[in-house]
Amino acid sequence: QVQLVESGGGLVQAGGSLRLSCAAFGGTFGSYAMGWFRQAPGKEREFVAAISWNGGSTYATDSVKGRFTISRDNAKNTVHLQMNSLKPEDTAIYYCAARWWAIATTDNRYDYWGQGTQVTVSS
Repeated sequence: QVQLVESGGGLVQAGGSLRLSCAAFGGTFGSYAMGWFRQAPGKEREFVAAISWNGGSTYATDSVKGRFTISRDNAKNTVHLQMNSLKPEDTAIYYCAARWWAIATTDNRYDYWGQGTQVTVSS
């Protein structure tokens, strides 16, 4: 069983940056692929970025490529999402998720979820 706790959300102006963090408790963090998803009001949850168990592979949705970077520190059981050049359309609740071993880009393949952290980008 893995518990995930997100932090780092907040209010930022367009063009600004935020760094989200997700701390994992329990389980063997180094055995899990990690993902970030987001859900905007009135919209379905969507994939943002994912990283393999050892950080060797990463994926990001097209709308955030070149702006967002996912990384992980297995020694500290944490995964980060560095978000630069933020846009109002990035406003959403951001969720951290974990799944055993293999990286994935769809939410139904993830087993563990955090409670989410709100990101609001003002224009």
